[in-house]
Parts: sequence; structure tokens; C-alpha cells
Amino acid sequence: MKKQSIVIAGGGSTYTPGIVMMLLDNLDKLPIKTLKLYDNDAERQEILAKALKIVLDEQAPEIEFSYTTDPKVAFEGVDFCMAHIRTGQYRMRELDEKIPLKFGLVGQETCGPGGIAYGMRSIGDMIELIDYMEKYAPNAWMLNYSNPAAIVAEACRVLRPEAKVINMCDMPVGTLRRMSQIIGKTPDELTVRYFGLNHFGWWTSVKDQEGHEYLPEIRDYVAENGYLTQIEVDTQHMDQSWQETHKKAKDLLAVNPRYLPNTYLKYYLYPDYVVEHSNPEYTRANEVMAGREKRVFDAARKIIETGKCGEGDFHIDNHALFIVDLARAIAFNTGERMLLIVPNNGAISNFRQDAMVEVPCIVGTDGPEPLCQGDIPTFERGMMEQQVAVEKLIVEAWVEKSYQKMWQALTLSKTVPSAKVAKDVLDALIEVNTEYWPELK
Repeated sequence: MKKQSIVIAGGGSTYTPGIVMMLLDNLDKLPIKTLKLYDNDAERQEILAKALKIVLDEQAPEIEFSYTTDPKVAFEGVDFCMAHIRTGQYRMRELDEKIPLKFGLVGQETCGPGGIAYGMRSIGDMIELIDYMEKYAPNAWMLNYSNPAAIVAEACRVLRPEAKVINMCDMPVGTLRRMSQIIGKTPDELTVRYFGLNHFGWWTSVKDQEGHEYLPEIRDYVAENGYLTQIEVDTQHMDQSWQETHKKAKDLLAVNPRYLPNTYLKYYLYPDYVVEHSNPEYTRANEVMAGREKRVFDAARKIIETGKCGEGDFHIDNHALFIVDLARAIAFNTGERMLLIVPNNGAISNFRQDAMVEVPCIVGTDGPEPLCQGDIPTFERGMMEQQVAVEKLIVEAWVEKSYQKMWQALTLSKTVPSAKVAKDVLDALIEVNTEYWPELK
């Protein structure tokens, strides 16, 4: 197998060590020649990079490792860019969550006003990354899992429609892991059917390799327990706020018992509940900064200080295994079946063709080929039409620098009760995002 050259864009992310550890654990599936980190925050990236250099010297000294803030150095010669950027870092995420809560609205990083604010910040940087890749590595693929994935994917479709970019999300992977625990299987034994938008979808089938359908059994369990399981191996989604989210899935199922819901639907179906159970002084951003952020950077400093990687300093990010599978499918034409965010183009028969939908795809050298999910019911279709219109208005607002369209996007969001509240929260978000958003007129 040909050894691959990879750049991780967002090298200073707390997810980077877990992804690198996962790559090292899967060198038999995806051999690596060179691995680079790229970030525009040199100081933050350097801490993780120095620690990872020690890890690589111990575990895979044959891999050429480097880190840089120079896009030419970062992208030249790579086969893949694995992108997970966060424009504005956690400082802005905290505002995304706390400002909407002041108006009695959902404060969440990818859903509602906070997700819209984050999306507006992300578009420009994502397009810049794509342009760097196309300039310095025109044959490379970008595997993008930067949030908010739905808005980023729509921006890529509109602004760089020919770019070799695949947008994806790890949330369905994490939920499938929980489903597999419920029925005593492993995720790789199961094949799913699924439709929706990113963070906004439903499983319609969960079968094993013999064709046995487990959806009714899982549905009965979720109706009682949500996605909470006795076996907890999901290190990414173990914090208290995530445990509450997994539990809330039983109420999502009550509204629509036909299919198994994506947990993020709670922000759209129960926004009042979410606000009531939110602490406006201590949100998910604070939880992450006190938890994963501290753990990862403390581990990095310990590795640098001791000059060696101790047991458990950096943990393998099992969620990120799907990135290896995706890269391998493209590099070696394996025909992997994966849930990806792609232009609809008939995958959902009775839904708008220019929507970026999340559906199962077969992946090979030419990228993803969506599998047709047929017609979808009125309830799900109605919710999706509303949400995809929000996402399209956001991208139009960014392109046209349109205050009006941003106001319309927020007004149309199911998490916002009125046009007045939409305008009030928009004005508050504009005030803190002047450094990142285009000037709206």
C-alpha cells in the first residue's frame, strides 16, 4: 500500500492528539509517510506538536513529522487534509452559548443562534483552507469535520462546488456505538439506513450481516432509557451534559416513534426544556475548557517535561476511526459504506435537490456515491425543509453581506420564537463577531 501524506488543519485542537493516536493505531490500514500539523495559532499548536513529536519518535519514528503556520509548507505534497478548525476558539464558543441564553434561547455551539454565529465565522476560514489545498496540493482530498458541519457543507457547495471536499460528522458514529451496545453487537457488524441533515436526522434501519432488523428492539430500549447504556466506552461524550442529552432521546422518540432520532433534535423539538435546564453562567464551553481542554494540554506539558509518553497521556480517539476508513476508501478504492454530508441529487426522492443531506454513501477513489433513501414522511420532511432554508439563508447572508437574510435565517430557526427576538439576538451576536463576520448591511 502506498504511504500517505497528511496535514491536520487545526493542529492546536484538543482533538488533534486523539486523531494522531488513532492514526498510529491504524498504520496497517492507512500507512503514513508524512504527517504535518497546520494552525494559525502558533503558540497553541506548538505545545501539542512538541508532545506529539515525542510520541511519534517512540511509536513510529519512520513517519516524517512537522508543524507549521505556513500554508505552502503545510499543504505541499499532501494526499489528505483532515480539517477540524474552530474560528474564534473557545472564547467565541462561550459567547455563542451564553448570548442566546440571555434572550431565553438555546445556547449550543451548532444549533440555534449560537450555531448560526459559529457558521458565519467558519465560512471564510474554510474557503481559505480549500483554496490553499487547491493551490499547493491540487490532487488532495479534504476530509472536513469542522463544525457547524451543515453550514460549512452548504458554503462549500455554493462557493467551491468543484472542490474535492467531503464533509462528515462523528455524531452518528457515536450513537451507532451506543446502539450496538444495546443489542450486544459491535458497530462494524451493523449496516444502517439514515436520512437527514447534519445534527438533524433519523435512523430507519439497523441490520446485522445476516439481515436481521434490530430497529424495533433498539426503539423499545430507547423508549425507556434513551441512548444511555451500561457500557461506557464513549470517552468523547461522557460529560454530564452529554449524559442528559443521551437520556433525552426517549422524549424525541415519543414525538416520532417510527425512527430512531439523532440526539441533536432535542434542541429543535424541546428548546424550552433545554433552556430551563441550562446554566447561563456555566455552559458546555466551560465544561469543555475545564475538562477536555485542561486534560489534553496538561498531558502534552507532562510529555514535554518528561520527554516520554506515559501510559494514557494521550488517548486514542475511537470516534476518529471513521476518518481512517474514509481516507482508506479514497486512497485504496475500498467501497466503504459511510454516513456523509453530500448534495441530495435524488438521494432523498421528495426533498430539494440542492440540499446538503446526510445519508449513507459508498466511497471509492472518486469520492462518495449517495445511496437512495426513497421518499421521507411529512413530519421529517417539514422539519428538514425549515432547517435547510435556515442554512441556505446563512450562506446567502455571508456571500451578500445581508443583514436582512441573517435576520430571516434566525427568524426561521425552530429555536427562535419570533422575528423580534431574532433581531435582538442578531444585534447582540453582531456586536461580538465584528472581527470574524463580514459587515452586514
